[in-house]
Amino acid sequence: MAASDTERAQQQIDEIEALSSIYGDDWCVVDEDEKIYCIKISDCLDQPKWTLCLQVILPPGYPTAEPPIYQLNAPWLRGQDYTDLANSLEEIYVQNLGESILYLWVEKIREVLVEKAQSSDPEPDIKKTTEEVDEDDGDDFLLDYQPIQEDQIKVLNCMTSESQEDEELPPIHHGNPITDRRSTFQAHLAPVVTTRQVKRVLEKLYENKKIASATHNIYAYRIYCEDKQTFLQDCEDDGETAAGGRLLHLMQILNVRNVLVVVSRWYGGILLGPDRFKHINNCARNVLVE
Repeated sequence: MAASDTERAQQQIDEIEALSSIYGDDWCVVDEDEKIYCIKISDCLDQPKWTLCLQVILPPGYPTAEPPIYQLNAPWLRGQDYTDLANSLEEIYVQNLGESILYLWVEKIREVLVEKAQSSDPEPDIKKTTEEVDEDDGDDFLLDYQPIQEDQIKVLNCMTSESQEDEELPPIHHGNPITDRRSTFQAHLAPVVTTRQVKRVLEKLYENKKIASATHNIYAYRIYCEDKQTFLQDCEDDGETAAGGRLLHLMQILNVRNVLVVVSRWYGGILLGPDRFKHINNCARNVLVE
């Protein structure tokens, strides 16, 4: 017999109570009504090298009919590492259909972190950790806001000669920062006509210690190739899952061309949920519109 809504709700309550007693301070209730929780997981208790935040939303059908909606937050977690871990979690869900699986997920993630700590992987750059230092009140690291001169974003021909090592560094503009619950977002924009220029701009931005220390630097670019009548475009999440694709989508909707947009996020210790995508897009839109 299928579990009723009441039974499912009770199963969720029981599981949450158990997890909060097992994980103590590492267990955090983000939103009780929406059933959003966050668990901080690390490779060991004393001096953890690798830490990850697992954010979960428990839908009404969990555990019998729906999986938890989850997000893995760690600046070092990207590419293949992310895919492998996500696949492991999916596998656990499939093997334990109908069961409460959060404990299994947390312990699987811990296992992966312990393996990383024991392997020769270099430690993550501490500055890039998602737990941004609380003392930062968010203003001291922001770059001067520079309005953009319209004539600087000209539609230029798509130069394909990637070999030009001495390619000119385009002007870089910094948008107005947006701060919400101690997280700060700031967009940077540069007119670009080759992928070489994209690389140069990114290198230049990373020379700035404040930008380099951001939890995430999400970017997307679109270059119009006049001769082929096509766009050369790409994006990067930098650990903020799906953010790069959303940023590129925004640029497609606004039909911008020959532009690179980078959005830096300094995480302030409070999870923003979907609001973070709104801030990333707003920052980007503002800097593009200017």
